[in-house]
Amino acid sequence: MANPAALVPSERNASRILLIRAHRVMLDSDLAQLYGVTTKGLNEQVKRNKRRFPADFMFPLTLAENRTLRSQFATSNHARGGRRHRPYAFTEHGAVMLAGVLNSAVAVQASIQVVRAFVKLREFLGTQHKLALKLLELEKHVGQHDHEITALFQAIRQLMQPPAKPAKRIDFHT
Repeated sequence: MANPAALVPSERNASRILLIRAHRVMLDSDLAQLYGVTTKGLNEQVKRNKRRFPADFMFPLTLAENRTLRSQFATSNHARGGRRHRPYAFTEHGAVMLAGVLNSAVAVQASIQVVRAFVKLREFLGTQHKLALKLLELEKHVGQHDHEITALFQAIRQLMQPPAKPAKRIDFHT
């Protein structure tokens, strides 16, 4: 059995999760490193088990997406001995399916880490959404009472002003 301490922490895995085509995915090269296999070996297993990887589990990047990733992460290109094929992007379900296809102790332990990373990211995004909704609700609440608060302060200021001197009485004194 693999040493769990030797696995990559889920925080680092979460940083490898990318948003592509409105899906949170991990690239085949990152998963291969995590599962302790070569990218070529991982992709060969995927090709042998094509039925296990429908389009919502895995998809190849387009040329434009690949160029964008290459420029963002400074990965090598074909002319410099880099990858000869476009990378595959795996959703959470595809990453878990890989563990079954690779069928090794390291892959099983790593898939647990991958799932935890996806869950942590989902929780973080959910927390951010809840916080944004609460802030919006607070702004609306304060906005509704803004006029009332202003009127209250004006009334308090009027009460704090010293009373005006009484006007002199005009009448006869005896």
